[in-house]
Amino acid sequence: MPQCNTLEKLPIGDDKQRAALNAAHQSLGNIILGKDPEISLALACLLARGHLLIEDLPGLGKTILAQSLARVLGLSFQRIQFTSDLLPADIIGVSIFRQETGKFEFQRGPVFAELVLADEVNRATPKAQSALLEAMEERQVSVDGTTHALPSPYFVVATQNPSDQIGTFPLPESQLDRFLMRVELGYPNEASERELLVGTDRRQLLTTIKPCLNSAALATLQNSAAAVHMSDPLVDYIQALVRFTRESPHIDTGLSPRGSLALVAAAKAHAYIENHSGVFPDDVQAVFASVAGHRLKPASNSAYRTPSELSRHVVDNVQIP
Repeated sequence: MPQCNTLEKLPIGDDKQRAALNAAHQSLGNIILGKDPEISLALACLLARGHLLIEDLPGLGKTILAQSLARVLGLSFQRIQFTSDLLPADIIGVSIFRQETGKFEFQRGPVFAELVLADEVNRATPKAQSALLEAMEERQVSVDGTTHALPSPYFVVATQNPSDQIGTFPLPESQLDRFLMRVELGYPNEASERELLVGTDRRQLLTTIKPCLNSAALATLQNSAAAVHMSDPLVDYIQALVRFTRESPHIDTGLSPRGSLALVAAAKAHAYIENHSGVFPDDVQAVFASVAGHRLKPASNSAYRTPSELSRHVVDNVQIP
C-alpha cells in the first residue's frame, strides 16, 4: 500500500489517483481503528462533493475522523464548537470599522476553510445552525449585501450527539437535507479497543499524518468519480428505491429529487473507491442508508422507527434488476 510522503507527482493518470486515494484510506484506518466501511463512506461523500453528518455518542471518534480527513486530504481546516450561545457572526465573520481608512472591512470567520468541522452542531440554537445553510448549499455567504465565495473544494463535516441528550436542539429537515450522507461510527470491536488502550494516543498519531492529496488532486478524483458509468438498469433500480420510499405505508416522507441525485452521486463515488467498472447494485445498497436514512420520516404507526430500520425496509423490498 502506498505511503503519504510526497505530493510532487499528484495527480497524473488514474493509477496514481487510485494510489493516492488508497494511501489516504490506509492512513485514516491507522487513526480510526476497525471502521473501514465508515471511512469509505466518508471518502465517498467527499468525492461526491457532499457534506457529511456524523451522529453518535460522545467519545467515539467523530472529531478525530474529521481532523484526520483534513490532514490526509491536505485541506485547510477550521473547527467550530457549537454551543447554545454561538452567534451567526461567530461562524460567518463580521465587518469591522477601520478608523485609518474610514471603511468597514470584512473579517472572515472559520466557515471559509476548505474543510469545516461543525462540532456538536445540534447543541447550538436554530439561528446559529441556519448560518451554515447558505454556505453548505450555495458555497458562498452574504454579509452586509456583499457575497463572498467560499473556497473550492468546500466540505462541511458536522457531528451531533443523539437528540435525547440534554442540551441539544434537533436539526430541522431543511438542514438535514443539506448533508449528502449521515454515518454512525459505533463502538469499536474488541481488538480495536485493545489497541486503543495499549497503543499510542490517537491525538498524538494525528500530528504525524502527512497529506496524501491536495486540492488539485482532490478535484481530479471528484471529476473521475462523477464520470463513473451507470447503466439504465441501475437507474431503474434507484428509481424503484425512491418510488418505494414515497409509496410505503411505513414511510411518511420519502426521498425528494435532491435525495435521488444524492443517491446517484454517492453510488458513483463508492463504485470509484471500490475500483468497479461501473455502478453495481452493491454500491447503491452500500450508501443507501447513509444517504436516505436522515431524509426518511417514519409513519406514526410504523414498526420501523430508526433510520437504519427504515433503510433496511426499503432495500429488502425492492428487487435488484
